[in-house]
Amino acid sequence: MLPAVYPAISPQDILINLRLLSFLRLCRLGLIIMATEIPLYREPVETVPADPVDRVIRYHVQTKHHFNRYARALGYLDWANQPDPFRRFEGAPIISLPLLKPDEDPVSPAYDAIYQPGAVVCQPVTVRTLSRFFEFALALSAWKKAGESEWPLRSNPSSGNLHPTEGYVVMPQIEGLDFKPGLYHYAPKEHGLELRAEFPAEQIARLLAPFPPSAFLFGLTSVHWREAWKYGERAFRYCNHDVGHAIGSTRISAATLGWKMALLDGTSQETVALLLGTNRVDDFAGVESEHPDCLAVIWPLPDVKSETLDVKCGKQREIPLFIDPGVVKEVAECTWYGKANRLSGEHGVEWEIIDEAAVVSWKSSCEHISVAAPTSDTSHVSPFTFHGAPAGQIIRQRRSAVSFDGKTSISAATFFRMMERVMPRADRLQLDRPMPWDVWPYEPAIHLLIFVHRVEGLVPGLYFLVRDPKKLSPIQHSMNSELTWSSTPNCPEDLSLYWLLEGDAKKLAVQVSCHQDIAGDSAFSFGMLAEFEGRLREGGAWWYPRLFWESGLLGQVLYLEAEAAGVRATGIGCFFDDPVHEIVSVKGLSFQSLYHFTIGGPVEDGRLMTLPPYGHR
Repeated sequence: MLPAVYPAISPQDILINLRLLSFLRLCRLGLIIMATEIPLYREPVETVPADPVDRVIRYHVQTKHHFNRYARALGYLDWANQPDPFRRFEGAPIISLPLLKPDEDPVSPAYDAIYQPGAVVCQPVTVRTLSRFFEFALALSAWKKAGESEWPLRSNPSSGNLHPTEGYVVMPQIEGLDFKPGLYHYAPKEHGLELRAEFPAEQIARLLAPFPPSAFLFGLTSVHWREAWKYGERAFRYCNHDVGHAIGSTRISAATLGWKMALLDGTSQETVALLLGTNRVDDFAGVESEHPDCLAVIWPLPDVKSETLDVKCGKQREIPLFIDPGVVKEVAECTWYGKANRLSGEHGVEWEIIDEAAVVSWKSSCEHISVAAPTSDTSHVSPFTFHGAPAGQIIRQRRSAVSFDGKTSISAATFFRMMERVMPRADRLQLDRPMPWDVWPYEPAIHLLIFVHRVEGLVPGLYFLVRDPKKLSPIQHSMNSELTWSSTPNCPEDLSLYWLLEGDAKKLAVQVSCHQDIAGDSAFSFGMLAEFEGRLREGGAWWYPRLFWESGLLGQVLYLEAEAAGVRATGIGCFFDDPVHEIVSVKGLSFQSLYHFTIGGPVEDGRLMTLPPYGHR
């Protein structure tokens, strides 16, 4: 039973210098606040605000976890109606992509090379490079088996391995690629492309005319039901985390082939829905719908030394971050194939709050924005020599840790390198930023509140990474004025990493992460604090999903960084929202924690067998 009165955790108690109050005392306070799930807690009836920003904030506040209750969920797993993890379109022709061995062309470059401009030779768009692209972006990476049960893992992570995210490509006529121009849905179990719509070649050429040669479009959608089945009303958050992870896995996959990628976020969601066919009522009749999330353009970086391509795609060329809705409307009036399969027999509870959040955060505007083409030439043979694991190996072996050993540490140099990987260098032109941040058309809105446990050379305690240095002052003013904000010893000069408090933060990290030991048994864990209400008021309610996309993209970078460092990571979607904010006395809704993450030495489950991803094919 829950106590009738919960002891308050004073922000002053949390933030007084730890010479007077240790983290351990804070944790002892927390230990008497036991969390027991009350699955169907109902908020009191209230007037629904009219402003979309107020409504999306209302969703966010209602779906917080608290010490005395969790966000609403079914309270148990309805195994009889577990969603099918694979969407297929019955009646759509499918093209099987070749299953390539690691040593077959195109061979993956070294992992470190994909972050170094000019280090990866650009590959042409062919059926083999498309196969490798999807393998590293959205494909199966392994099957796990326990007893009679088997389940697949994928290159792109997902909350609860539920995979609400679906991937699409719009392919034009490309020399050497024997595909019909049109829209294709990626089927990960078959590692194939389903032809959803056959678009006229001339109209596709018009649609892609503003982009570099051999460019194609990539789209992501979400089946919200797949997450809601398990997580209830908080699922809209998790679906958008997964979109961010998929954006990251796709951008990194493209980098292994020497390709560039940019999010076309000037495009309205109506246009995305029209192009990807998610608005086609007959094709989704009686089955779970797909929410159109985003579009991106992907292209091989041309040789800027070529005069012909300098005129077409030279350094000064601007690349639009939107597509023409009029051309999309013409393109969509074509022959469509296939009907979507049903994923669950019954749904039980329908979470209307998720539908409302999707509606109020819908992006109806179209911004005619563009970015300068990249100034770096990545089309030549690399002069660099890289040692270490291939990028493909790191991508294939990525897993979400289920527990940590509580003793593995990492060096300060490894920790600093990980932090540098998530710095977007927002002072640069977008397409000249470090990969994968060149995909992201916005200034960073996510910063890290870090619990350092076992980093050699760093004192355990609380740290903060400011991912955009010019925002340091407003961040400090949004939090408790007694925080130290000391420079981290031996930290690289260009890394805005600050030491806030000293002390053992393991129990605190566990407590605020829904009492999960993985947050304290790791080398370090962190919460992603987003610039929240101000960003929404300035940009609009459609910014809400993008905050989660950015946090998922950031998490994807650190998933691979952990593997490259010989440790392992896992995302944590369950955390007590407001107690996290109380640690640094966040003022109002200026910042909100959106995602937790933890990295350390994994403990493998010896009961599980690992099987190859495509043994069934």
